[in-house]
Amino acid sequence: MSRAGWRWLPQSLFGRLMGVLAVGLLLAQVLSAALNVAERDRVLSRGFGQQPAQRIADVVALLDGLPALERERVVAVFRVPPLVLSLHDEPAIEAAAATSGRGAMFAARLRAALGDDRAARVVMRPGFERASAAEGSRRHAGMMGGDRPHGMAHGAALPVWRTEVQLADGRWARFDTELPSAPDPLPWGLVLALAVLLLTMLGLSWLAVHWVVKPLHVLAQAAQGLGEDIARPPLPEDGPREVRQAAAAFNTMQKRLARFIDERTRMLTALSHDLKTPLTRMRLRTELLDDDEARTRFEADLQEMEAMVTQTLDFMRGLGGHEARTAVDINALLSSLQADNQAMGRVLRLEGRAEAPYNGVPSLLRRALGNLVDNAVLYGGSATLRVEDHPDRLLLQVLDSGPGIPEAELERVFEPFHRLEGSRSRATGGTGLGLGIARSIARLHAGDVVLHNRPTGGLQALLSLPRGGPVQATVRA
Repeated sequence: MSRAGWRWLPQSLFGRLMGVLAVGLLLAQVLSAALNVAERDRVLSRGFGQQPAQRIADVVALLDGLPALERERVVAVFRVPPLVLSLHDEPAIEAAAATSGRGAMFAARLRAALGDDRAARVVMRPGFERASAAEGSRRHAGMMGGDRPHGMAHGAALPVWRTEVQLADGRWARFDTELPSAPDPLPWGLVLALAVLLLTMLGLSWLAVHWVVKPLHVLAQAAQGLGEDIARPPLPEDGPREVRQAAAAFNTMQKRLARFIDERTRMLTALSHDLKTPLTRMRLRTELLDDDEARTRFEADLQEMEAMVTQTLDFMRGLGGHEARTAVDINALLSSLQADNQAMGRVLRLEGRAEAPYNGVPSLLRRALGNLVDNAVLYGGSATLRVEDHPDRLLLQVLDSGPGIPEAELERVFEPFHRLEGSRSRATGGTGLGLGIARSIARLHAGDVVLHNRPTGGLQALLSLPRGGPVQATVRA
């Protein structure tokens, strides 16, 4: 199945585990309910009509051994539901009367209880109604010869089975028997019990899944924070064995990365520092050259080398030490940046305002914006800095009217020392580190810098800084 086919699934591991457990528990409860109902129906079917059939057989055996006068007294006693008895000379049920599955089952129970081959007929009579308690006394009258018991015109309708059994003297004993109705297809007591069990299991599953997934969430947050601050505190190595092992492995990786970065930084710092000595000697020797043109070329090369060494040091040191985050007045920072550019004879226009301070490192933010503005002024002649403040992020756009950048190079220009040919060449200035430094600063603030070619010409550098994200106490600058 394609990825699009799984979009309806929860995106988090917690949601997917809970979904699987919930569906599994629901299916288990449904199957359990179906098995319980099937077993209940089987037990009820096995014992259906057993007691009424045995009672009818006992009454028939009693009537066979009594004289006519005594029979009338017995009949008078059995005029009360749920077994209403009457005597007749002829049967009212046809011999070929059809019966339902329940009727055939009751007839089989009755024949087994009678124990002989005497004639017996069973048919259901729908429409009989149980009389109310106030009319109970009238049930005793008029039931001997009537086709329908009198006094049963009110109350809830019940299925009534009419059974006729031939006595030994040829007369027919008629029994109007109220058999229990069919059980509900789904007993609500069972449904309630299964629902309570399901909710209990889901609650326990929620706790278990939350307990299992929480360390993964902590590990993911730590991995994300590692890219922003390699010196972040290590993870606590506690909890289950697997969690302790994962935390220990993560802490080991963090230590190795920090050691590697420190070693690389020290090496390049030492190398850059050592380069300054021969560069100084070369500058002194350049001043001794008699050829003015050659001296000018050597001085330009030396200045470029010194700029590369200085910016490389800044880049590898991470832009200077540890600085605490503070509430930065973006509007004041931009006004100061504009004033500095105007003092250098540059054109920098400001559009928009920040609605609230931003929690960051002032010197780093100024450095990032300064690099983007320098890039725009150098290659576009002027720059416009546009501010868009949103509840979730601060957007700072640096716009120029230069020649733009080929689409294939929009990401490569962030690589150290990568420069383009043509108008954006070494001759116009720059060492190829400014954009990379600006992006590093943005990412230290959990943001980013991206470049876009403007439809009207020129380049747009978008510095995006999230608001309300994870706040670092310090930034490894």
